[in-house]
Amino acid sequence: MLGLDALKLLRDSSFSIFVLGSFLICIPLQFYYTFTNPFLNELNVTNAAGKMTLGQMSEIFFMLVMPWFFRRLGIKQMLLAGMGAWAIRYLLFAAGNNGTLVWMLYAGIILHGVCYDFFFVTGQINVDRKAPDNLRAAAQGFIAFATLGVGMFIGSWLSGKVVDAFRLGIAAETRHMWNRIWLVPAAGASAVLVLFAVFFRVSEKAESILQPEEEILHK
Repeated sequence: MLGLDALKLLRDSSFSIFVLGSFLICIPLQFYYTFTNPFLNELNVTNAAGKMTLGQMSEIFFMLVMPWFFRRLGIKQMLLAGMGAWAIRYLLFAAGNNGTLVWMLYAGIILHGVCYDFFFVTGQINVDRKAPDNLRAAAQGFIAFATLGVGMFIGSWLSGKVVDAFRLGIAAETRHMWNRIWLVPAAGASAVLVLFAVFFRVSEKAESILQPEEEILHK
């Protein structure tokens, strides 16, 4: 269930860096999933939950156009674009407001399609290509455990600590210094981006196997 049979794949340095980078990027990711709605409500953005669905609409759009990007960018550049989008999103949140700069908040939400599809979906494709047939299911399970499990668990704990550290006031009057809070995950995502850019390598075989659009979308 945990995909531990796939641990033998960690002998490959490229796969090890991929796992490490995927795990680390999920820590700053949790800031978005946990605190975007409270952030928007604190800024008095009307119908914050409804506006966050723009992220899901963006996700559907970028899922449809992923094959086009995949053929032109390749696995590594797609993953880097996804990581970079997370850092940009947090910077937009840090600089935006519910006034003249409200477009930054919308832009940060709409970036969800790039953030999620380019990183998680491309990551799943990379694992599927990297693992042998008998280990593919175990490898996908292991990545899910490392990212959506351990990575986001740590991210939930850390994001709560950071938000509490920048809290102002008490009880119903509680406010937060969101411009500083969002800089923390932005810095974290940027650091992982640099680590990934320097150390992650994709084999020529993996890059050369361009699957049909239908198969990519199915996965």
